[in-house]
Amino acid sequence: MSIPSYLVQTSVPLLWLVIAVVGATIRTRHSTSREAKLETWQRWWATAALGCGSLWMTISFLTIPDVMATAIGFNRSPFLFEIAFANLGLAVMAFRAASPKASARERITVGLGAGMFLWGAVIGHLYQWFANGDHAAGNTGGVLIYDLLIPAVMIGLTVASRRREGQVDGGAAREVRVDGQPATSGLGTAAGYVKA
Repeated sequence: MSIPSYLVQTSVPLLWLVIAVVGATIRTRHSTSREAKLETWQRWWATAALGCGSLWMTISFLTIPDVMATAIGFNRSPFLFEIAFANLGLAVMAFRAASPKASARERITVGLGAGMFLWGAVIGHLYQWFANGDHAAGNTGGVLIYDLLIPAVMIGLTVASRRREGQVDGGAAREVRVDGQPATSGLGTAAGYVKA
């Protein structure tokens, strides 16, 4: 495989990270509320990075299993079907975490659940790389970055949102709005209100 071809193939998983970052950056460029920015970033990360990325993996493993096996450097096996549905589970959880009604606890749980699968995959990829010399585009490079960052950023954004809630002074409540709607997720408060 040529170097340009390898770089393109290994970079495909990073597309979902780029979409999430660009989307959240554009959406929050005029926002003055830190709470609204964190909410928007959490939704974009859950939807684009974890949700769409996992759904893409589901479709790929179900429709082109031979291509996926080759990209990872494995032989085709029934395990590919299982990986497809594990990714479907991640996608469903991610889309729930992107919901305006998702709580911070739900988002952290989704991040941790994704972490157990994706961080375990990183360990497997690294083992195959160093123990068996598997340098296939789908085993090294972009997939390692994707698998490490997706859960870590999701958890980090939720923790930052929760910390921000704890740093707000006073006892008066004010409504936080995202896209013109009350923000109810990631803030740990009812009906989109936070202490102000």
